[in-house]
Amino acid sequence: MSRVPLRRAIADVPAYVPGARAAVGAAAFKLSSNENPYPPLPSVVAAIADGAVDVNRYPDMFATELTEAVAHRLGVTPEQVVTGTGSVAVLGHVLAAVCEAGDEVVLPWRSFEAYPIAVTLAHAQQVRVPVHADGRLDLPAMAAAVTRRTRVVLVCTPNNPTGPAVRDAELRDFLAAVPGDVLVVLDEAYVEFVRDAQAPDAVALLAEHPNVVVLRTFSKAYGLAGLRVGYAVARPRIAAGIRTASTPFGVSHVAQLAALASLRAEGELLTRVEAVVAERERLLDGLRAQGWDVPDSQANFVWLGLGDRSVTFAERCAQAGVLVRPFAGDGVRVSVGEKEATDIFLEVAAEHAPR
Repeated sequence: MSRVPLRRAIADVPAYVPGARAAVGAAAFKLSSNENPYPPLPSVVAAIADGAVDVNRYPDMFATELTEAVAHRLGVTPEQVVTGTGSVAVLGHVLAAVCEAGDEVVLPWRSFEAYPIAVTLAHAQQVRVPVHADGRLDLPAMAAAVTRRTRVVLVCTPNNPTGPAVRDAELRDFLAAVPGDVLVVLDEAYVEFVRDAQAPDAVALLAEHPNVVVLRTFSKAYGLAGLRVGYAVARPRIAAGIRTASTPFGVSHVAQLAALASLRAEGELLTRVEAVVAERERLLDGLRAQGWDVPDSQANFVWLGLGDRSVTFAERCAQAGVLVRPFAGDGVRVSVGEKEATDIFLEVAAEHAPR
């Protein structure tokens, strides 16, 4: 029997592995998906409820009100903002807008698991550049990896899953070394958690470098992971190309209203972010006191480079009641969650701490 053939690239797409969920009826703290541990604010829930009565209608295709609100907050024009169903979907639209078949995309590794998937689906070739042992991106090596075939370079800051953020001076040197016709995507999904005084102002760099695109999301700090809304900020011509490649009516009406309500309640939400940052520091301090060598996380997660012990360590965590994210052969990423979750995790970590 003949079969409908699939694209050859589909066979090469690595599977995206989501963070583990507790089994039905089981109780466990979910520290496997970098989610905000706090539920939506009452004002955001009210906006979601208001929007629910209109789901028989298509949403505003260009998310006009949200786009204008984001632009106002960042000090850019609305023409520079493109929304999508999370920053990962927006990245796919970016690659679709600029990559031809066979073009190269330089990316750090290990980094965000969706990068190889998005690059492959865009008909491009990934060029992986190893991160440093301390989890930091090797920007000079990434710049050196750029060739005539390179169309995009992905810079994840803070880097998921290792945690460190790039710094302004090194990023400026990097941008000076990358040709102006190569797009540099600054993926800042966790930017609200950054407290490194040397971290760059990505929007300011966008004003200085026409080949920069900034990606951000409402999934993490704003706690809207279940509604899928993110955005890109770019020069108007590039933004127009990304918008052309975007899925029509991608961001739902409910998601747009929730994001707008979140921006209006930003002060309350950022208070919660401070609480997550404080808990991150408690987690880092606890691990280092046990003897762990932990990268300087600027995100809402920490990284343990456990290598071949990653999966067994994650299994032990699950037995204790906390779900973490193992990357087989590399390490374990632990999201910052509730205080009780931190306590349980530190107890497990103490059992496996370096002697």
